[in-house]
Amino acid sequence: MVSGGPYGLEDIVGQAGYARALLLLLIVPILWSLPTALMIGELASALPEEGGFYIWVGRALGRFWGFQEAWLSLTASIFDMAIYPALAVAYLSQLNPAFTAGHRGFLESLAIVVLCVAWNLRGAYSVGQGSLWMLALLLTPFVAIVFLGMMDSGFWHMAAHPFSPALFSRPLHGSMTTALLFVLWNYMGWDNASTIAREVQDPQRNYIRAMLWAVLLVTASYVLPIAVVALTGISASTFVTGAWVATARTLATPHLGAHFAEWLAVAVVTGGALTGVAVFNALTLSYARIPAALASDGLLPRVLSRRMKNSVPWVAVIACGAAWALALGLNLTRLLELDIMLYGLSLVLEFIALVVLRLREPKLARSFRIPGGFWMAVSIGVAPTLLIFFTIWAARADRLTPHLPAIALGAALAVAGMLLYPCTLLAKKFPGHSIKS
Repeated sequence: MVSGGPYGLEDIVGQAGYARALLLLLIVPILWSLPTALMIGELASALPEEGGFYIWVGRALGRFWGFQEAWLSLTASIFDMAIYPALAVAYLSQLNPAFTAGHRGFLESLAIVVLCVAWNLRGAYSVGQGSLWMLALLLTPFVAIVFLGMMDSGFWHMAAHPFSPALFSRPLHGSMTTALLFVLWNYMGWDNASTIAREVQDPQRNYIRAMLWAVLLVTASYVLPIAVVALTGISASTFVTGAWVATARTLATPHLGAHFAEWLAVAVVTGGALTGVAVFNALTLSYARIPAALASDGLLPRVLSRRMKNSVPWVAVIACGAAWALALGLNLTRLLELDIMLYGLSLVLEFIALVVLRLREPKLARSFRIPGGFWMAVSIGVAPTLLIFFTIWAARADRLTPHLPAIALGAALAVAGMLLYPCTLLAKKFPGHSIKS
């Protein structure tokens, strides 16, 4: 749900250069991922219920803010989920642009949505097992890239001269702000696993262990390939979405010949397509539980809480898939800006919920508690909050259309949740699981 491997990192290198990209990839997890993982570890261990962050915010701040948390997460998901099919199609185009030209690219993206909706109807276990297999397959080409990079003569030359200007050069048309935007996106989504808590074995123990190990593993999977390629002398300015394919060819051809290089390139393309499918599939599992939890609390039509025998909320899964299909084809950078803005606001509410629950329910059983006392619980939310508002401020001039600033659409969607909430009060109230009215 958080990472599909190094695919999607190319624009960070292309915008910031190697040295700055590596610095961002090492620092951002400390300021962004680790605080979020700790917060989720405590709240998930205290309230391991379906709906996850929606339940936490609702219990801490009341039904209104619980609805806003769910609304922000679901609206963010519309833009977030459009990215992964686009990433898969971008990699397929590296083999032959004709494969994805015109309406073909849209139809291929739509096919990914349909596939993942159908897969999710099979249940959480099927999605989880599939994610593990796809992760293993999509990371395999990078084992070869790292190995070939270390065989490259340029690698040892650059390693002997680590302060070479080539490593610290910055692309002429690059933007550190855009690079940061891509880094934050590649490191976000830690709270998504919380929505399926009832389908996880021993969540009080397993959530925090999974979070902390995942932060380390994801960081390593990002830093290692880029660090190795940086030392081979391949220009950072060549890195755009899909550049791993050309990198594989460049590194493999001198050592293994053009035939094997082409096979490795195909493997990278396959891995890039799998990344889009794997992450979309896993996030469908997470996001679909939010409208189901809202429906159980009487905040959405009850039909969304209907389940199959395997406990899958099938109506919610299909409804979410239909909504995500509507955003296919939007500009990638603008999708990221809207995604991080809306997701970021929901994340701020989660950090507030952490503090409020410490104050209101100090005796609430927590098998994991963030060390350092109350003020540590307060302070860990500072850096993520600053990063969120910085990205919102940085995107203030960007536009979806000549007359529609991206930030204006994001703000309108956030406010819409507050206006929609009174409408939910007209619906019949159903017993909630843990939200205090």
